[in-house]
Amino acid sequence: MTTLITHIQQLVAVRDSYHLLRGNELQSLPVLEDAFLLVEDGIIAQYGKMYELELKVPVLPAHIIDATGQFVLPTWCDSHTHLVFAQSREGEFIDKIKGLSYADIAARGGGILNSAEKLAAATEEELFQSGMTRLQEMMRLGTGAVEIKSGYGLSLEGELKMLRVIKKIKAAAPIPVKASFLGAHTYPAAYKENHAAYISLLVNELLPIIAKEQLADYIDVFCESGFFSPAEMETICLAAGQYGLLPKLHVNQLNSIGGLQKAIQLNALSVDHLETMKPVDIQDLAASNTIGTLLPTAAFFLRMNYQPARQMIDAGAAIALATDYNPGSSPSGNMNFVLSLSCIQLKMLPEEAINAATINAAYAMELQDELGSISIGKKANLIFTKPMPSLAYLPYAFGANLIDKVMINGIILA
Repeated sequence: MTTLITHIQQLVAVRDSYHLLRGNELQSLPVLEDAFLLVEDGIIAQYGKMYELELKVPVLPAHIIDATGQFVLPTWCDSHTHLVFAQSREGEFIDKIKGLSYADIAARGGGILNSAEKLAAATEEELFQSGMTRLQEMMRLGTGAVEIKSGYGLSLEGELKMLRVIKKIKAAAPIPVKASFLGAHTYPAAYKENHAAYISLLVNELLPIIAKEQLADYIDVFCESGFFSPAEMETICLAAGQYGLLPKLHVNQLNSIGGLQKAIQLNALSVDHLETMKPVDIQDLAASNTIGTLLPTAAFFLRMNYQPARQMIDAGAAIALATDYNPGSSPSGNMNFVLSLSCIQLKMLPEEAINAATINAAYAMELQDELGSISIGKKANLIFTKPMPSLAYLPYAFGANLIDKVMINGIILA
């Protein structure tokens, strides 16, 4: 089907060519005012100013959308989620309000181990249905690509169950879905005193099956004090690399213990969280090819210090944004709130936040040639805003739903 979108107030993130943005480049957000966009078979075929329409599209299609007063943007790319889980954890939310710490909750069987217990009791079909429901909600909020991690299985059977569900979601979803194997999320209780045995399970038993069934695109490890050390992360990543899995790693959330530097040595595609960054960490990230993925809603929910985005950007680092959607520390897949929080608390400019949530986030999932900008040949995954006074109004009006409709593969979502 061919669709022509006309009289767009601003067509946002228009790029004839594109690359990973870092430093001052993040402020550059090309827009066309009073624009049109032509979509053919789900792909961006042409765009330009309205006065160029007759020249560039001499024969108008039957299906035309009038976008007068609306801004049209590429959909958000959410490159870090845990959206496949069995049950929510609002009970722990209440515990935190009452003053219990993360360690207190974990000692009572909460946290990641709680999600692992619930996941073990759920069927693949139950996990698939709830995961698809969450994904569809995210799509209606403007997300056009997503990465999903395992990590609530914490056993051979549980991790394979999660990854097989993610593979089913990949096949069923109309948007690109990437899978990360996060068996190294925490140590199961049975392995708390025998790390080597659990790492052996991940490396020698799980990875061969994952490779055979093509269940993952990336390897992830939660590198943190009390969880997996930089050396343990390296062991797991080197083993996964033999199967072609590129690292996307949890580092520097609670402590700076050298995980970021080890991730860079491992040529990680991204390092995610980064709430705790020493000056040397910022400089090392800026000097690398690794993308720093910031998850401000996790810091918001846990009442932690926010990521020093301003310092990272000013140092020249490449920054992406994602939701960290999960039942324990960020129970929301709303990238629009991520955008607002990034401006309000991380002191990012609206243009920087939009770029970090689109083109740079697409790079963080190796989807830059499909999504992340308004470019000929990319998927027509688009956000149509409601009429608003300026682009900055999108993150400014953080409590309002400013999305009028979302287009996925050239079709407006019902």
